[in-house]
Amino acid sequence: MSARNPGVVLDLEWVSKVRVNTQAVLKRAQQIQGRKVSKKQWQAAWLLKAVTCIDLTTLAGDDTPSNVHRLCMKAIQPIRRDHLKSMDMHDKGITTAAVCVYPSRVADAAKALKAANSSLPVASVATGFPAGQTHLKTRLEEVRLAVADGASEIDIVINRTLALTGHWEALYDEIRQFREACGEAHMKTILAVGELANFTNVYKASLVSMMAGSDFIKTSTGKESVNATYPVAIVMVRAIRDYFLRTGHKIYHHVTGRYPAYQELPMA
Repeated sequence: MSARNPGVVLDLEWVSKVRVNTQAVLKRAQQIQGRKVSKKQWQAAWLLKAVTCIDLTTLAGDDTPSNVHRLCMKAIQPIRRDHLKSMDMHDKGITTAAVCVYPSRVADAAKALKAANSSLPVASVATGFPAGQTHLKTRLEEVRLAVADGASEIDIVINRTLALTGHWEALYDEIRQFREACGEAHMKTILAVGELANFTNVYKASLVSMMAGSDFIKTSTGKESVNATYPVAIVMVRAIRDYFLRTGHKIYHHVTGRYPAYQELPMA
């Protein structure tokens, strides 16, 4: 993974000038969805690459050490060896990008991966996931505890109330504190786009999150009624592009949700 995003001083003038042309975004999304899907070996290569970008996740109320262990073993070998051998990919070290669990299960995941001699990262949701409606002190402590237990990636959720009411400085300050609590762990900021009302808020929340030091910006928790969509992905990726052109810092985009088929993944 590339160098961390150090963040920049909050530029409220930049944020205040943001206006997203909804019709242009929808038109562009329609164009992208109309493209032909790659076939045969190109399709297989695309799907193999997609597997290596996945955070294999369990975020259930009945998670136990045993099912976290199974998740970790699946992440280490996400595709059957005979299938990989048929594509001459059996010796390429194909794994998922990480495993993702609740903070209380981080130690279980770290233990399982260590026992398997795997360096696969453990990611943990935090900051009152998925709603983010707990006290700030509690959210910060949750981050620190997850890192102490072995998480090298922290998935924070933003305070949607601050975004919806336009309190961008307060949102920036919270995310900066989360960034500090992460220490050396990478910080992935979940916007919960389905609860941000419009594309302009999505762009502004993306921008403020990056200014505050997020290494990734993510679409959703997977728990909202609307998760990632093509139009939202376009808005977020364009915010990433603009931030990079202004600062030189590269940020990653992460699509989150539940999709019945790979063709429905929003790839901008």
